[in-house]
Amino acid sequence: MKYKIGQSVKVKQGVQCPDDPDFDLSEWQGRVFEIIEEDNEEPTVGVKWDSITLNNMPKLYIGKSERENLDWSVIYLYAYEVELTQPRDSELDVNKIRDELEKRFGWLSMGEEGELIQSVVNSAESFDELDVMKAWENHLEKKVQFPFETVVEYQSRGPLNQGDLLKVFGIELTDDLYGVIVACRKGRKRYDFPLVDLKVVEENSENAKKVQAYCTWFANR
Repeated sequence: MKYKIGQSVKVKQGVQCPDDPDFDLSEWQGRVFEIIEEDNEEPTVGVKWDSITLNNMPKLYIGKSERENLDWSVIYLYAYEVELTQPRDSELDVNKIRDELEKRFGWLSMGEEGELIQSVVNSAESFDELDVMKAWENHLEKKVQFPFETVVEYQSRGPLNQGDLLKVFGIELTDDLYGVIVACRKGRKRYDFPLVDLKVVEENSENAKKVQAYCTWFANR
């Protein structure tokens, strides 16, 4: 059967995911966004899953796809593996659900560091940036061992310079512009400084992993 871009289709019974046969795609539904027809090859259709399929999709499937850098929001199947059906949502519905799922799973593609970032993000009261920032503050207060030595990686102005060594004693506050602010000392002088602009001296320590994960999140949020 010939399909057209934008048509709604559902997967026929018994069709398994071509990337992972552990997942049965029967009755999953979406819209055709690409049609591939090549000589001597079975026609293939690209299907963008609808919001209902995305909402009911096994979380294991999404997590595994993210870890393997696969796009869980679309699939490519042979044309004979799908059939026409009636649409049951709008593109706006699709975008809303996909955005929510990306917030819950999108960091997992970054490996071990991504796993840590995602766990902190998902522990926040909401995906609002300030709530996630507060979740980082709570996580670092519980998981980081204070004090620890750091070096200033970035400083555009003020009394401190790039390369200065600071000892961090604890978290002072969370700022909506600069993120987590830590209490530090250089010699006998005390400073409050953005954690994102510091690097833990003991690079292979657990402290370094957690601080670097926070810095990665802050830079890419």
